[in-house]
Amino acid sequence: MVANYIPDGMNAVMKSENGLLGIGSFPTEDKVDPDLINDGKQTITVLDGSALFNSAESFAMIRGVHVDLTILGAMEVSENGEIANWKITGKMVKGMGGDIDLVASAENIIVAMQHINKAGESELLKTCSLPITGLRCVKKMVTKLAVLEIMPEGGFKLLERSPKISVE
Repeated sequence: MVANYIPDGMNAVMKSENGLLGIGSFPTEDKVDPDLINDGKQTITVLDGSALFNSAESFAMIRGVHVDLTILGAMEVSENGEIANWKITGKMVKGMGGDIDLVASAENIIVAMQHINKAGESELLKTCSLPITGLRCVKKMVTKLAVLEIMPEGGFKLLERSPKISVE
């Protein structure tokens, strides 16, 4: 969804794990092409000059540290920047996916996530309780309630909060 919010005039090249460099915003209903999807299987648009390639080349870009910024989801983030986003203990999964490569290779990792879980508990924790995807890698979190940064010495720093939401 990030591509939907890039302001006109800003030069940002979005990449999808499944082999697309140059993602545009989500298409309007009359512009949907079911063959153009991102790694989340959502229909997308491509920008002029986009490139399509296979998964091996996509992961070579990631593992070769050619991605400046990674934005991904998480189920938990710890105060020292650990991320848990691939498995809930006791639930069957079909594989870890590519996020472990992304968090091991990117210099700047931003997590877009829910602030609290269905039980009303924070998903921003002292330590993660779920299996870890990456250690000390998250720099910033964006939730519906706030934007927070991981401090170099550990801990969350509130950068911005949603209107009508108090710090308490």
